[in-house]
Amino acid sequence: MEKVTLSDVKNLVEYEKVRERMRSQVIAVKTNRRVSVGENLTFLFENRETVLYQIQEMVRTERIVDDAKIQEEVDAYNALIPAAGELSATLFIEIQDLHLMSHDQVRDAVNRFQGIDREGVTLAIGDQPRILARFEEGHSKEEKMAAVHYLRFPVPPAAAALLASGGVARLVVDHPRYKAEGLLSEPVRAELVRDLEIHAAV
Repeated sequence: MEKVTLSDVKNLVEYEKVRERMRSQVIAVKTNRRVSVGENLTFLFENRETVLYQIQEMVRTERIVDDAKIQEEVDAYNALIPAAGELSATLFIEIQDLHLMSHDQVRDAVNRFQGIDREGVTLAIGDQPRILARFEEGHSKEEKMAAVHYLRFPVPPAAAALLASGGVARLVVDHPRYKAEGLLSEPVRAELVRDLEIHAAV
């Protein structure tokens, strides 16, 4: 999948002109790329469009106008675009009723997921062996768990072919304190097949 380049990023003035349209388009795209697994975990499968939007929003929020600084954002977010034979996702740990909880309670609620980045998340496609998620390092420590994680699924050709032929796919979380599965809907499956086909064509 093609990476975002500096020339793809609109300046602050130009982005304001198209922001609402781009925002609406990306919201629609994300609807078909989001999978809930239980009550507290949501996975968003990333592609070039979702990443470009994140870059534009970051540039807007931080009011970045220097090309070198914008390039830094591009380089950082491009890591979310999957490479050939991969699917890439952002994992959000979502805690209900945050406004009713103390800081310590929120920390404890998130920390219950300690270790999920080591062996707790797999992608199951039909009867193929489950694909273990590879998490980006540096988002959790012994005493503190991050609420947002970035991960990849290396999809073997046989599993990709089965997915493309309509094979049932599930995200499975098997953690000592959290066990749940999320079925990939037909729109999500179609999006992921498209991602893998784009890679195959490059």
